[in-house]
Amino acid sequence: MNQKLPFPFYIKFSCILLILISFSVIFCIGKDIITPVLMAFLLAVLLLPLFTFLNTKFKFSRHFAAIMCVLLFASFIIGILVFISYQVTDMANDVETIKKNVNSFIIDIHKYIKDNFNISIGEQKKYIDNVTKDSVKDGKATIGSAIISISDLLLDCTIIPIYTFLFLLYKDHFILFLVKLINKENHSTLKDILSQIKVSINNYIVSLILEMIVVSVLTSLGLWIIGVKYFILLGLITGLLNLIPYIGIFAAGIITLFASLTGTSETSIIVGILVVNIIVQLIDNNILVPLIINSKVEINAFVSILGIIIGGAAAGISGMFLAIPLLAILKIIFDKIEPLEPWGYLMGNHMPKKFAWRIRRLKVEN
Repeated sequence: MNQKLPFPFYIKFSCILLILISFSVIFCIGKDIITPVLMAFLLAVLLLPLFTFLNTKFKFSRHFAAIMCVLLFASFIIGILVFISYQVTDMANDVETIKKNVNSFIIDIHKYIKDNFNISIGEQKKYIDNVTKDSVKDGKATIGSAIISISDLLLDCTIIPIYTFLFLLYKDHFILFLVKLINKENHSTLKDILSQIKVSINNYIVSLILEMIVVSVLTSLGLWIIGVKYFILLGLITGLLNLIPYIGIFAAGIITLFASLTGTSETSIIVGILVVNIIVQLIDNNILVPLIINSKVEINAFVSILGIIIGGAAAGISGMFLAIPLLAILKIIFDKIEPLEPWGYLMGNHMPKKFAWRIRRLKVEN
């Protein structure tokens, strides 16, 4: 594994690029199959300490320990969903209030546009009617896409726990496969790579959960201060959606603005919600992410953003979520394989204070 390839630089560079492009193409083509497997792999790595504890300390069989790990995690997720559904049910009782406040809010917007942009309310309504007609035309396609998305989500929710169970059950089987695949003299390097991947993924997921909790608490506190109803629910939703890079916080903001109409249609509340979200995001991006996330995953910002964009283009929200841990795994592999070490350095966040060329000049004999 540490043996240098006896080829020129341009051939090695081309081979590495070809391998990376091939993996990317395979992922794009088989994303519907590969994405649940990768999600289950991350979940299995997170549950691995609990699985080992149950298997060694409590002498549970591997099958029973794996089942218990999956059931405990599923119970935790179901508990969160039950709390959210309970709060949403209460919010549904305020439908009439929401309609009233929405109408009042729309009227205020119409008046603001009329006073500042000299566009009459009739022209505004005409434009809205045209947009609504265009939306209705595309309604069937939108509903069809939504049904497909929901069915895919239900399928993933069913198959990911199964994959997770199998990853935990066949952990040693997969490791032995890698051992058989690699030459004996490189087993120590393989062991280091696997151990670092386990630590890196665990640290990253735990850091995400910690970030989610802090964002949820800060958002709930801010919404409570400005007097928003259901502030706990909205804070929790903001923390959960914040796990989705970039677009999650905007979705959370829209949900919070809509939910605020259950209590009042005052513009000051809406402005307050925007201020709370901006302050929480500033704290998250400038304190929490550098302190909690970046300290655990040593990937520079350029590679992270590029990876998230590529992951989103390839597999949507799931691809955006998987981008950072997959990049972390790649960096660990690159750092441990000598020919690939420059690529690992490229992905890292180590910045030299200065760089100076050191070029040896050949002496010319007279």
